[in-house]
Amino acid sequence: MRSLKKTRRIQIIVLAFVSMAIATGLIGYAMRDGINFFRSPSQVIAEPPSPSEVFRIGGLVAEGSIVRGQGEEVQFSVTDGGATIPVTFTGILPDLFEENQGMVGTGSYVNGVFKATEILAKHDETYMPKEVIDALKEQGTYVDPNS
Repeated sequence: MRSLKKTRRIQIIVLAFVSMAIATGLIGYAMRDGINFFRSPSQVIAEPPSPSEVFRIGGLVAEGSIVRGQGEEVQFSVTDGGATIPVTFTGILPDLFEENQGMVGTGSYVNGVFKATEILAKHDETYMPKEVIDALKEQGTYVDPNS
């Protein structure tokens, strides 16, 4: 009788561990498409991602690079001071999107051009995303607006 209780307890413990492992695996599998890694233009040039990889790129909109095409198509370049990447985007840009301002875009890098599906711009005159600040500091081109 005692060994039956012990066997049943071991079976329940093993079943609990297997269930937790399966649940962890399913959660990881479900989140794989929702995770977008951040890269600076210098990182994209150094290690180009595959065309199917979706990631975020951030930096400053290069001066004189905004070209508006037919309809809602816009082309511009994003830079971190060390490298510049051309970007294409079809859609409505944020109101605060302009040259020499911080931006973060989500999309993929295809044939040397970042094809953005979403563009985010700073929301006031002093804010810049932390990832963009870190990338600009790494290149030595960050200027603190508060100083």
